[in-house]
Amino acid sequence: MGITALKTALPRELLASVVVFLVALPLCMGIAIASGMPPAKGLITGIVGGLIVGWIAGSPLQVSGPAAGLAVLVFEVVREYGMAMLGPILVLAGLLQLLAGRFKLGCWFRVTAPAVVYGMLAGIGVLIVLSQAHVMFDSGPKPSGLDNLIAFPSTLIQAFGPGTGMQAGMLGLGTMLIMWGWEKLRPQSLRFVPGALLGVGIATGISLFMALQVKRVEVPDNLADAIDWLRPTDLMNLADPAILVAAIVVAFIASAETLLSASAVDRMHSGQRSDFDKELSAQGVGNMLCGVLGALPMTGVIVRSSANVQAGATTRFSTIFHGLWLLAFVLLLSSVLQSIPVASLAGVLVYTGLKLVDLKAFRGLGRYGRMPMFTYAATAVAIIFTDLLTGVLVGFGLTLVKLAFKASRLKINVVELAGEKEFELRLVGAATFLKVPALTQALGTIPQGSTVHVPLGNLSYIDHSCLELLEEWGRSNAAHGTRLLIEPHGLKRRLEGRIYTTTGIGSGAA
Repeated sequence: MGITALKTALPRELLASVVVFLVALPLCMGIAIASGMPPAKGLITGIVGGLIVGWIAGSPLQVSGPAAGLAVLVFEVVREYGMAMLGPILVLAGLLQLLAGRFKLGCWFRVTAPAVVYGMLAGIGVLIVLSQAHVMFDSGPKPSGLDNLIAFPSTLIQAFGPGTGMQAGMLGLGTMLIMWGWEKLRPQSLRFVPGALLGVGIATGISLFMALQVKRVEVPDNLADAIDWLRPTDLMNLADPAILVAAIVVAFIASAETLLSASAVDRMHSGQRSDFDKELSAQGVGNMLCGVLGALPMTGVIVRSSANVQAGATTRFSTIFHGLWLLAFVLLLSSVLQSIPVASLAGVLVYTGLKLVDLKAFRGLGRYGRMPMFTYAATAVAIIFTDLLTGVLVGFGLTLVKLAFKASRLKINVVELAGEKEFELRLVGAATFLKVPALTQALGTIPQGSTVHVPLGNLSYIDHSCLELLEEWGRSNAAHGTRLLIEPHGLKRRLEGRIYTTTGIGSGAA
């Protein structure tokens, strides 16, 4: 971009960066709390996502930072292994992303079945709602989604007793109500004001005016105090298989969510398209740096990115400036952050979690049959009642079952031709060992002494079990005058083993 074009675009980029900053500020802190981490950790990730990843990103209009999609996984990791283990996990996850980008593997993360991705996000959304519903009443989240669900009535009863639970709950619910109302009734002239910031701002003002003794955000006066530098000895923990698995899961989910978001951002504007491999590498650099600083993992985030595009951004400078505003705000106005009620941020997260349960996407999957809808639901339910990794594996397992079923579909028809005792065995689809019984049954209907043509041109694949069945049937019936003519024309590259049939069986040239 030339100097003149930059000067023209700069005012628009600055305005867009302020909008993104206003959206990102409450989300960075709220997602950190949902992850079981101090709010400052989320702010550090947001700053890195803007100032560092913004410069090198392959998707210039995408905004990176802490994401709700990883909050549940981070919470599990912190609960299981402690906050110190998150650093090594992020360093390895970032390295995997960097290598995946360098080896041009970005496209492979985009082939994940939409039903699995949407189901994963829905399951994560429900878990966020279940955990942050407790935080919204100044209580603490439980270890699992099921525990949070079972314990919520008790939390609600306690809120009606002595303490600040009911006051906090009203602030959280009020924040959600303001976000919902602003989304429905926001004037066009104020579209740049995010509902989350408005809700948190009003809740904070009310809590200060009424001097409510609710829990408030804990942010250090000096941001450097929130940095937990990675120690070389921490990297030794990567030898633990459980830590390795956690790093791989973080890398996969962060990459899938990032590239899904980048694809969505590309559909929102007509400017420069995303370079998915470059974006993946940039995310890897960002996550490695977050690991070194002891911060949260990052992904490309659709909420902030869509706000960026809608605010008129056309270059990466809006993303970079938003990181600068985050840094300046934390350094100069940390006391403002310390006055925010935790319950209000929990309300933002509950609202965000509900939005992740995308019923429109669920209904849209119905256009492709019941199986994608079932995969969506099964993935979400498995995540809610077990854990994130198990749920994703369930989704992938169902997808593979569907693929195996589709790949094994074979239409078999025996058609009598014009010649005397001349038949054609028509095969359409994939002839695998699963179809041997059906193929045997079809061959059994052909009279002995017939000439049987078997064209293979309509097959996508035939394995050795089906081919050997045809050859064996031809050999065993040759003594009765049967001639089997296998015509492999058009399938030479998809035949396992030999192309032409063996002694006693003719081979069609057509």
